[in-house]
Amino acid sequence: MLRIRSKPVRTVLVWQVAVTVLMAVVAGLLAGIHGTASAALGGSVSVVAGLAFAMVMQTSNMQSADGTIVAALRAEATKIGLAVILLWLVLALYKDVVLIVFIGSFIVSILVFSMAFFVRDV
Repeated sequence: MLRIRSKPVRTVLVWQVAVTVLMAVVAGLLAGIHGTASAALGGSVSVVAGLAFAMVMQTSNMQSADGTIVAALRAEATKIGLAVILLWLVLALYKDVVLIVFIGSFIVSILVFSMAFFVRDV
């Protein structure tokens, strides 16, 4: 079962989902149903990439400083690679995407993920 052990990552993933929902509602009011879908997809790309990052970090061997660095680099590469693939898939398959909303939602959601550094792990 999917269980993220890191409190900062869990907290930030919840923030990402909340921001994505908020952006989808606002985009829906401004750009209609395709705006809602575009914002939801943009945020979802970031959430899925963040989940992949967390899973790679969680399953990595971090017994030494070297292991921790390798795990972090592997997790970041996974996050970036998955995000690029998902962005490409959405842009290739969803012909009515509202591009500015989609990219904006993705960027805001990615920035929220970077806030994990500021969440205390208590």
